[in-house]
Amino acid sequence: MSRATAASGAADARRGTTAMRRASNAMGLAPFAIYVLAMFALPTALVVSSAFRGASGEWTIANFAIFRRPGVAAAFVNSLWLSALTAAIGAILGALVCYALLGCKESGAVRRLADAAASTLSQFGGVMLAFAFIATLGNQGMVTLFLRDTMHLDIYEHGVWLYTPIGLVLPYVFFQMPLMIVTFYPAMARLPRHLSEAVAILGASAGCFWRHVGIPMLLPSFMSGFLLLFANAFSAYATAAALISQGSQIAPLQVRAALISETGLGSQGASGALAVGMLAIMTLVVCLYAVIDRKASSWLR
Repeated sequence: MSRATAASGAADARRGTTAMRRASNAMGLAPFAIYVLAMFALPTALVVSSAFRGASGEWTIANFAIFRRPGVAAAFVNSLWLSALTAAIGAILGALVCYALLGCKESGAVRRLADAAASTLSQFGGVMLAFAFIATLGNQGMVTLFLRDTMHLDIYEHGVWLYTPIGLVLPYVFFQMPLMIVTFYPAMARLPRHLSEAVAILGASAGCFWRHVGIPMLLPSFMSGFLLLFANAFSAYATAAALISQGSQIAPLQVRAALISETGLGSQGASGALAVGMLAIMTLVVCLYAVIDRKASSWLR
């Protein structure tokens, strides 16, 4: 009887310890949960709510008629191809840099410099990046004047493309490629080296290894990085707002135009409807990213 009582007491003590541990973990996650609620969930709910509210507060879907206005659909198309193009260029260039870094020593100067540069440049955007490109490639930029005066090459002979969606490709790639290096290198570094040794023992070449083993194993990580870059470019605002001062040629600038329009063409409800359109695309991208990232994590452990 005493043994049963002792066993029951021990079980109760274990359950109590487990409950206290769970409560402690919940308390530890409370600040993060509050942050997510205040900075993500609540603003998203307000945006979605405003999209279905009329000027007098009634529920309506009339705000979504803004998608029929001239230029709105073209702005979303511009955002989609711009995001896809810069994500593809940044992902490919970033993957090539990651491959080159595999040959560097883990604690070497080149590796440390590359890590520091990638971490810094991946966050270098907004007005500072726009100013850097204006000072370098603008009408009177340093590189523009050098090419015009020294090499007699006018890069704007057929129009000033820097202040159009085409001109956003270079600034976006500038921060897309470092972001790919930061996100993709850990996956490439986890690629088991004994696989390449086994392929070499069997008499196959390095190209055969990458074509049949390395690339298929890294493809999920590469695609998750591509989707992350796509989402990063699709939601970018400050760089485009600083470079494109005329018109609203991409989706984020359409949201701005709907908010600050002084001609009566925009409203809070219309901007909310545009934001809901962007949220729908971003939600799809994030879901695809989660699925592919889970596959990549299961392949490279």
